[in-house]
Amino acid sequence: MRPYDVLFERGLTRFDAERIHHAAFRAIRVARPVTSRIIGARQEGRAGASAQVQAMGITFPHALGLAAGFDKNAVGIDGLAALGFGHVEVGTVTGEAQPGNPQPRLFRLTADRAIVNRMGFNNDGAEVVAKRLAAWRAAGGSTVLGVNIGKTKVVPEDEAVGDYEKSAGLLAPHADYLVVNVSSPNTPGLRDLQAVEKLEPLLAAVRRRADEVSPARRVPLLVKIAPDLSDDDVLAVADLALASGLDGIIATNTTISRDGLASSAADVERVGAGGLSGRPLTQRSEDVVRLLRSRVGRDLTLIGVGGITTVDDARRRLDAGADLLQAYTAFVYEGPLWPRRIVRGLASDD
Repeated sequence: MRPYDVLFERGLTRFDAERIHHAAFRAIRVARPVTSRIIGARQEGRAGASAQVQAMGITFPHALGLAAGFDKNAVGIDGLAALGFGHVEVGTVTGEAQPGNPQPRLFRLTADRAIVNRMGFNNDGAEVVAKRLAAWRAAGGSTVLGVNIGKTKVVPEDEAVGDYEKSAGLLAPHADYLVVNVSSPNTPGLRDLQAVEKLEPLLAAVRRRADEVSPARRVPLLVKIAPDLSDDDVLAVADLALASGLDGIIATNTTISRDGLASSAADVERVGAGGLSGRPLTQRSEDVVRLLRSRVGRDLTLIGVGGITTVDDARRRLDAGADLLQAYTAFVYEGPLWPRRIVRGLASDD
């Protein structure tokens, strides 16, 4: 058993998950100068240019990135990159600042190596995050950066397009790529926007706004979808992505399903509603990536996320058709050296 496993199982699990998240994130930020020298140098030496991924006109140092949700407010990009992530996706950021759902709202299902969250897009809002990113870029920030945008909870569904446009206008100039999130289960009505007839005008509006505020540099645009879509709906999104000129799809977000869990029924009931991430998503997320790739060919970038824990998981997702990978839950369960282990394992395949 690794030292982190002992710390996690005998220590961290005794405390509220959100409280531990904030404490761990503070430590990551404080430790950045050290981790940059030690972990970053070792990883660069092992991976090198052969690990680079060219996608959407961007050079990614390697395939593995950190999924949205960990750094909601863009406060620790460099610290996270120093641990070995080749790109960091911040957010979800909404047009207006909002506190999110009542606490407690983040839970572990350790028997399944899973997390359930009903955070509700708690974040500082697009204006504050945009200023923070502008300062980070001005200070030399160079980590490949994705910005994930979503709908403000209090904004009615019929005004959602304007809300996304506001975020895109403020954030696109600072992003290497932009992601429209319509797949979180924790904002009422959000998943309804995945329906093609609603998604098409939304994506078109975000695309126009991003182009208006960044005329000299086209910011790639992706959409993030849920694993709970039917196969037919997944294919419909793929067709829409091709027809509308999207640059890629992120598959997948968290699930509302509780099928096949090892956790007791009592534990699942205690945790309650929210999006489930981690190992239980492995197969469905892989299947969605494979389905998407069969439909879009090589025309779109696919980012595979959901249940990637081992090097074998990462290889399988790439073999299914993903160009890039993201993770979050495995990082929590496996610890700060986990990104380096995955990247090192993938580099050994070259």
